[in-house]
Amino acid sequence: MLELEIYQIVNLLGFILGSAFGMIAQKRQFCFSGSIKDYILTKSTMRGASVVMAMIVAIISTFFVSSYFELDLTNTVYYKNNLNYFAIIFGGALFGVGMMLADGCSNRHLIKFAQGDKNSLISIVFIGIFAFATTRGLLNGFLDPFVNNPTLIEWSSKLENFTMNIYFIIAVLLILLKVLVRHAVRLPNLWDGVLIGLLVAAAWFITSVIGSESIERMIDPAGITFVYPTAKTLELFMLYQVNELSFSISLIVGIVFGAFLMSKFNRKYSFGCTSAKGEHRVRNNMIGGAMMGTGGILSIGCTVGQGLTGLSTLAFASLVAIVSIFVSGYFTAKYLNKKDQLPMCFIFEWGDNRTDYQI
Repeated sequence: MLELEIYQIVNLLGFILGSAFGMIAQKRQFCFSGSIKDYILTKSTMRGASVVMAMIVAIISTFFVSSYFELDLTNTVYYKNNLNYFAIIFGGALFGVGMMLADGCSNRHLIKFAQGDKNSLISIVFIGIFAFATTRGLLNGFLDPFVNNPTLIEWSSKLENFTMNIYFIIAVLLILLKVLVRHAVRLPNLWDGVLIGLLVAAAWFITSVIGSESIERMIDPAGITFVYPTAKTLELFMLYQVNELSFSISLIVGIVFGAFLMSKFNRKYSFGCTSAKGEHRVRNNMIGGAMMGTGGILSIGCTVGQGLTGLSTLAFASLVAIVSIFVSGYFTAKYLNKKDQLPMCFIFEWGDNRTDYQI
């Protein structure tokens, strides 16, 4: 009988978790950037409500997991020392522009690629290249004086990266959810947000509880995030001798597999429609991917990495990051729509024949 080491079990569970995420996201087209685009183009709030529901469930479920197993999430990257809020805000703004320009954030392009959008592969590659370049490559030398600037870090230290009050954050998110949903009968439509929120807590459990038993290999607590893991996945593909399979890489592979598998049953989503506004599609995918790769590293995460995983730890810095991404993405989408360059492939509506969901 095959016996697996703890780190191998963690990697396998990462693949399974990623596959579940990919299947859910493909089935429902779960997307942070898409929720912004939906509202600007059609005033639809359904995908936005799913994102908020995922935030609520991720925070609550992670709170129970961390409390029950006595996990100290302040030891994670979201509470790192010498925090530079200026870099986080700039990175978030950069990421927000990039995700709207490329028509999707990092996890969205993994889903789109798996279901047949060839242009998304361009964004994925550029996200990985520029994330790696920002972390350890050419761009690191240019950006390090900004990221590790003593003056900016000192100014940032005046606003401590504290753990936010869970009751206050949940209350704010519930109010926002009520505004987006309007009618309680619509709540069952947000099952994708519920499941994805639970997957965030499951990732913490796998890496922090199961992974803590690993002797052969050190496993750091990690949630669901996509920017740097995409870079590490590309590195493993090209230079397998100097890299090793990890939970985050297994997650990326699982997401692509799960989305591809679900796309064989859920065939209604096709991205050929972007060609109508696609005269600059390849260029935008390249530039947008580069901006997301660099921005995601500076902001310590992407829409899911900060908006769900980081926020689930209640780190104030994660709130700063996701607000920066949202504000930047919203105004970029408004600008692109004004220029008639904001593509819309599908209409996402509640399906209950109500017309009063608009804010």
